[in-house]
Amino acid sequence: MCIHQLNLLAASNNLPISNFLGKQHPIEAHHLSSICDIMEKAMVNGDTCIIRCILVVFQVVFKFFFSPQTERNRDIVRRSGLLLWQLLMAPRDQICSEIQKEVCLAISSGLNILYPGEAEINNLLKLVLTEGERNSGLSQLRDVILTNLAEQLQNNRFGSEDDDHYRLNDELLHYILKIVVRESCVLITKCQTVSKDDFQRLLSTVPAASSCLRYLMAVQNHLLSNTILIKPDDNDDSDSSLQGETLKVQELKTSILSLATQILTGCDEVLEMLQQVTTALINSDISDREQRLKGLEQITKATMLGHLLPVLLTSLMHPNLQTLTMADALMPQLVQLVLYTSQTALLLKTQSPVFSELNSSPSCAPEQKGKQLPDERMLEEKEEPGFLTGLKIPAPWAAGKTVETVHPVRDNYKFKETVHIPGARCLYLRFDNRCSSQYDYDKLVIYAGPSTNSRKVAEYGGNTLGYGSRSVLGTGWPKDLVKVEGDTVTFSFEMRSGREHNTPDKAMWGFACTVRAQESSEDVSGGLPFLVDLALGLSVLACSMLRILYNGPEITKDEETCQELLRSKLLQRCQWQVEANGVISPALTPSPSPLPLTIEEDREFTYPSDVLVPPVGHYFDLPRIRLPPGIMVKLREISGRARPQFRPSIK
Repeated sequence: MCIHQLNLLAASNNLPISNFLGKQHPIEAHHLSSICDIMEKAMVNGDTCIIRCILVVFQVVFKFFFSPQTERNRDIVRRSGLLLWQLLMAPRDQICSEIQKEVCLAISSGLNILYPGEAEINNLLKLVLTEGERNSGLSQLRDVILTNLAEQLQNNRFGSEDDDHYRLNDELLHYILKIVVRESCVLITKCQTVSKDDFQRLLSTVPAASSCLRYLMAVQNHLLSNTILIKPDDNDDSDSSLQGETLKVQELKTSILSLATQILTGCDEVLEMLQQVTTALINSDISDREQRLKGLEQITKATMLGHLLPVLLTSLMHPNLQTLTMADALMPQLVQLVLYTSQTALLLKTQSPVFSELNSSPSCAPEQKGKQLPDERMLEEKEEPGFLTGLKIPAPWAAGKTVETVHPVRDNYKFKETVHIPGARCLYLRFDNRCSSQYDYDKLVIYAGPSTNSRKVAEYGGNTLGYGSRSVLGTGWPKDLVKVEGDTVTFSFEMRSGREHNTPDKAMWGFACTVRAQESSEDVSGGLPFLVDLALGLSVLACSMLRILYNGPEITKDEETCQELLRSKLLQRCQWQVEANGVISPALTPSPSPLPLTIEEDREFTYPSDVLVPPVGHYFDLPRIRLPPGIMVKLREISGRARPQFRPSIK
């Protein structure tokens, strides 16, 4: 246990012992060979105590004291690896769980030594990911390795040289995602299949994330953090730096798109299973059906729907990820997820008591179906109850914003703050009952607007505790709500007097005020059910992506430069080369127009009726456009041609 404690202390990079161990000389090969000899003898004799001690020694040696540079060292490493795998793959009746755990920790500590190449590590991870469900040792090794990699990614969230080592390739990520989807579906299915007591125990253990889910969370957070939170270096304006930043951002966006596509596909499977389990529970006659339906939301939060999807949806709303490529790739999956979450949320809502009161009882339903009033039939045809029926969607600042000074206030203290709640018709202020100041002129002034130049609403100061000022301004600090018209209020407080020696803190407490857009806190919603919140988030993201698809590609710099030219009516008469079925047709020249070559600028001109009818065919002549007199004058000045003169004929 002393060696084990030493290993745990050495795992922390901030402790002096870590630096001390890191500076020691590497262990020689014959010492590691002696350790392997002791392990082999202990395995033959079945001495579990010595086996556990040697496994902890392996962890320390692999982490600090060994470097496989020579061929002899590599032979000893292969021998150590064979001993560890022999223990790992031993039957459960021959090895205890504690030893199996220490073996996994030893392999994880010496992962880069036992498997020096990237291909070898990938083969090991592929083995534990594909065969982990069939072998408990491989399953535990998988959990230890992924947990370690997840911690390393979290510690290097904003990028380092070891990112490629901690981030696995797409094939391994696909295997991990399949395990996460399977775990999520199994967890949801247990809500229907396990007994009542097992279901209560299940509720007490969630929402704990598995090692595979934790690793996916770490990878997702790592990619999103580097794409959204990191800003380019403003001091480095070199072309190579800008080009490198652009390439890095493009690589990150490509990785995010690939990961997001896989996560949304997995969530689609989990939501389909959730809908099936919800429907089965609703139609079942088990005694604790209501408790299971209520606990289903908590169980769902423990799956990838609760740990991965909300963070991904929020991050995809960032401008850096609101791209046409993202929208085009993710839109079909988002629509499908919106349908699944909305339908499942509605299924769960139909079982709530509030919603059930709106519907008639099952026994009376057949009789009332044929005797509906015209108004009821019209209501049914007009709109069906949705998953948002009867729910209060939380408004901005619904819980209120608190504005307060320091407590107690000090001499010459000044405070000013403005609160703005968009869309509010009026604001309601509720003051703390401890509000007080030393004198009447140590006061708070409230303005209905964004500055102290706005309309003054009220002013409060003083205290009723018998210190300093015995009276207060007006009616004192308000006990009831103070109503301020508009959506903005400004607080201005100033401590003008010096504190007297006998004035206690409670007489100079300052003030605290809560600003709300509702008259009472009872109107504030306590939040939305998880699936309803998820459906709304998916709907908002889908609408945002749909807007991007509707707007199309961004306007290029060349298009911005040529905006006036593109709007020119002269270009509207041009006939361009047209591509059809992969063949580019030659540019057509305008055929002779039936319109006169010159148009009198001073006269109103109307097109002949036969010109307004387009001829048969793919190409037809556009009518000539009457240019304004100013443009005609400029064109004649540039061309040097005078305006034609019409002379009366002489008979």
